[in-house]
Amino acid sequence: MTDVIRVPNAKIALSTASVYPERTPDAFELAARLGYDGVEVMVGADPVSQDIDVLERLADHYHVPVLAVHAPCLLVTQRVWGRDPWAKLVRAQKAAERLGARTVVVHPPFRWQRDYARDFETGLARMREETDVTFAVENMFPLRARGAEVVPYSPGWNPIDQDYPQVTLDLSHTAVSGSDAVEMAEKLGDRLAHLHLADGIGTTNKDEHLVPGRGSQPCARILERLATSGYGGLIVLEINTRKAVGRSERIDDLAEGLAFARLHFAASSTA
Repeated sequence: MTDVIRVPNAKIALSTASVYPERTPDAFELAARLGYDGVEVMVGADPVSQDIDVLERLADHYHVPVLAVHAPCLLVTQRVWGRDPWAKLVRAQKAAERLGARTVVVHPPFRWQRDYARDFETGLARMREETDVTFAVENMFPLRARGAEVVPYSPGWNPIDQDYPQVTLDLSHTAVSGSDAVEMAEKLGDRLAHLHLADGIGTTNKDEHLVPGRGSQPCARILERLATSGYGGLIVLEINTRKAVGRSERIDDLAEGLAFARLHFAASSTA
């Protein structure tokens, strides 16, 4: 009897947000240079991230496929692709279909988006019937001030409490919310369709997105658990490299994150 290491087929992608303040084309270049399986495009203020024609050319040029599209759901991207949240999701879906991406990452609605929030679950269900693209709703976090907790999302920040068939688990967000990431993964079960790999130490109201292994989150345990369960979703390195001292340090962080993912996304079996 010998122990055998089995590495599942799930792909590891680089979020284009991980290279900021560099731009979307730089993410394709670095993903190709470092050996990522593809990219997740964070649709944001960078015009290239919004332009499907240019994204297609970048994917072809660098031989780096777009594996996921992150819809413009952030406060700072409220005007990207218009103000209608449903129109944003439709555009994200069409972009994913054209680029060959399997997943659209979406945040739950903000509380002030009342009509959107009211119809969110039924609207997503309707869209799922029209496409093979997966809509994976991301876990978020409450905000805390003076002992009070404010939830800016509706119906809530925790996808466990909602009837979403597919969920994105973000390990920086579990740090901010103070959630048990392993317990959340276990409760999500097969609904866990997408992983944002990052770390955090749980600083109040600060979404840190550290290189995995540099915070308090069980990044290695989550990867090993997913490998053991035969996870077939996407693993996306979504870290913050804004404070990197020069490009070489940013590249080092991106390489370290990829190495961490490849090292721990493996299951021990007996043969």
